[in-house]
Amino acid sequence: MTSNVPAIEPDYLHAQTNRKGIGAWIFSTDHKRIGILYMVSMLVFFMTAVVLGVLMRLEMLTPGKTIMQPQTYNTFFTLHGIMMIFLFIIPGLPAVFGNFLLPLMIGAKDVFFPRLNLLSWWLFITGGLLALVSLFLPGGPADTGWTFYVPYSIRTTTNVIPALFAAFILGFSSILTGLNFITTIHRMRAPGMTWFKMPLFTWALYSTAWIQILATPVIGITLLLVVVERLFGVGIFDPNLGGDPVLYQHLFWIYSHPAVYIMILPGLGVVSEILPVFARRTIFGYKVIAYSSLAIAFIGSLVWAHHMFTVGMSNTGMFIFSLLTFLVSIPSAIKVFNWIATLYKGSIKIEVPFLFVLSFIFQFSIGGLTGLMLGVLAVNIHVQDTYFVVGHFHYVMFGGTGFGLMAAMHFWFPKMFGKMFKKTPAIIGWLLMTIGFNTLYFPMFILGYLGMPRRYYDYLPQYQSYHIVSTVGSWILFIGILVIFINLLISLKKGMKASANPWGGKTLEWTVASPPPVENFHEIPVVEKGPYDYSEYEIKPELIK
Repeated sequence: MTSNVPAIEPDYLHAQTNRKGIGAWIFSTDHKRIGILYMVSMLVFFMTAVVLGVLMRLEMLTPGKTIMQPQTYNTFFTLHGIMMIFLFIIPGLPAVFGNFLLPLMIGAKDVFFPRLNLLSWWLFITGGLLALVSLFLPGGPADTGWTFYVPYSIRTTTNVIPALFAAFILGFSSILTGLNFITTIHRMRAPGMTWFKMPLFTWALYSTAWIQILATPVIGITLLLVVVERLFGVGIFDPNLGGDPVLYQHLFWIYSHPAVYIMILPGLGVVSEILPVFARRTIFGYKVIAYSSLAIAFIGSLVWAHHMFTVGMSNTGMFIFSLLTFLVSIPSAIKVFNWIATLYKGSIKIEVPFLFVLSFIFQFSIGGLTGLMLGVLAVNIHVQDTYFVVGHFHYVMFGGTGFGLMAAMHFWFPKMFGKMFKKTPAIIGWLLMTIGFNTLYFPMFILGYLGMPRRYYDYLPQYQSYHIVSTVGSWILFIGILVIFINLLISLKKGMKASANPWGGKTLEWTVASPPPVENFHEIPVVEKGPYDYSEYEIKPELIK
């Protein structure tokens, strides 16, 4: 006698495959498993880079030698930058949450190119391992800084070539991911999901993917040219050989400034997803936020030379790039305005992802405002290559993208793993991270304004008090990160079982089980309403006295 009750479909974590153990993961084409592979590998690189950063701050605690030699400091600085930029921030949100959530959010069963998706992870791991192997090769690890500026990257005797190849391979991984996402969004949206019914995180991934495809080849070619110049002595960038080092800067920043938006755009998308859920309100200005993502991607590709105001550019060029810098701030400001308008008169529920989003908005706003200061020519000349730039960069990248990733981890953790995390340790971790971050990086604005150059191993005694405050902040931030990760790891084993929709979200990923089944949906859904229809929760103005 057969039963008419359908069998419970196994989730992606427990699905039966032809391979066992780790092979079932590293050869899987399931977009959800690939997202988890990215998460695990990136967090290993992230924690390594965090430890290097803490050691660098310990060295800066006192003038002169504290715990390491100048060459070691240069090496740590380079490795910290390469790991944080190329192995964590750039691939972070798109590779982890884009891979895991994009098909779920648009009602698809997988990405358009599953095998290409797996190849992109293998390229990511290959690039990361090559960067690590270069540490132990004869000649020692690269000491050029993460920008590989010439002529030093051509003349140094350290292992620059393996590091350059590592970044080149990571670029291919980024291109393949972007290609996959664009094709998936164009070809695999569920019936009824028009462009303006897509979640805003999907819009952010779409904008990011175009930058990944169009800008990344520039840096790949540039890094190969540095390799060619080192190996064969061709005069491209080295002035001793008739090359132009300013040309390298142009080519590097033509990619690396759009790369800043590869880093931050998905974080902006995360905020746009989380706010309406915990404000219990339809997002304010949905179409404007969607268009602003595209505007950031487009205008952000035109402002690269604002990193180069001191290289001897023409006044006309400087004025144009300064103007474009101010223009790119407009779509970013629109997003912040719309987020605050979404919170206005909302039925706000305080949860851990919401707290990380509040920190994101505060810190990203400081990063944006200080970016405008750097866009002002007179101010830029004064603070160029000082700690002011370091503070600005970290407020945008870690204060923005890093906190956005933490918000995303807590928001989608129940969906990804089917477990709830403990709220109290998570709040403690958030508080320590926010206090530690601002204690660490805000003094850098003062240091920079007072003239402290960045990347220096030593400094004058008048700067020490700010360095002490900054170093203490790094300890608090490090403890906060540890609390967050330990809490999430414990929750994987001991957390309460999560329901399909613990937060009350309205997008499609919350309509499937937690964790999701292997093929996401039993039947492809038909979309009728927009992604953020919280009308039943909204507080009507006429009810407010």
